[in-house]
Amino acid sequence: MARPIWSGSLSFGLLNIPVSLMSGERRTDLSFRMLDSRDKKPIRFERVNADTGEEVPWKDIVKAFEYDKGSYVVIEKEDIASAAPESHESVDVEAFIDAGSIGTRFYEKPYILVPGKKAEKGYVLLRETLKKTGKIGIARVVIRTREYLCAVMPEDDALVLMLLRYPQELVDPADYKLPTGKASSYRIADKEFQMATQLIDSMSADWAPDAYHDEFRERLSDIIKKRIKAKGAKTKVVDDTPHREDASTNVVDFVALLQKSLKDNKRTPAGSSDKVPVKKSTTKKAAKKTTKKTAKSRTTKTAKKTARKAS
Repeated sequence: MARPIWSGSLSFGLLNIPVSLMSGERRTDLSFRMLDSRDKKPIRFERVNADTGEEVPWKDIVKAFEYDKGSYVVIEKEDIASAAPESHESVDVEAFIDAGSIGTRFYEKPYILVPGKKAEKGYVLLRETLKKTGKIGIARVVIRTREYLCAVMPEDDALVLMLLRYPQELVDPADYKLPTGKASSYRIADKEFQMATQLIDSMSADWAPDAYHDEFRERLSDIIKKRIKAKGAKTKVVDDTPHREDASTNVVDFVALLQKSLKDNKRTPAGSSDKVPVKKSTTKKAAKKTTKKTAKSRTTKTAKKTARKAS
């Protein structure tokens, strides 16, 4: 059973709802140990003095801020405590805003708010009111010693608390060189827009998160299992990533790529029977080209065989 990060209350106005803050994510990363390659023994990392090389016990370690190269100011525990907010056991909602008004870059980490004993009524009241009004709550919460900006939002039967990044933590997209102006400035033809729209429509599906999984982790797990079974034998990893013929060129024929995508339609959702029609003239031209290439190839092979027999 998962333990709550803390227990407190969710407050807005004069209402206080007892809640527990539970983790909303599950780490699935594979962790590795570092070994000495000579005898396969684990490597231990020690806290040592940079000048003397001697190990430093935890009781003698202090935190410091490097304000200039090689210049430090020590920060005591009392300094951190005095800077930390007083409220440690409440999620204080300061305002309710439209759910779609926060940019996706602000969202950072999810938690789940679980109601305390006999707090279900207030919990459901807030959850259903947020759903009905299309609002989310903007609040502040203190986790351990740090204060975070967060959003409280409904999701199915839950109230989700999503940590938000402060504006100062985000890079303004305008800091980078991005294509600006109208699409016409980039000579995008109406036909390209139409075909791109067709392609997007043909690949449209309902959001099904269970259909996606960490393929890299699964492949790496399989390799680890093989290594364990082989007791240290080397396992060759084969990269089956298909080679893209258009990946090495800067000049891209968008119409040709879109036509090919619409024809192949490899990523059409399973169970979908709708297919985007492809112009017959285009198909016929492609068929003629294929036939000509095949005939030319056969003629070349026949000529080579004849030449070999004659020699």
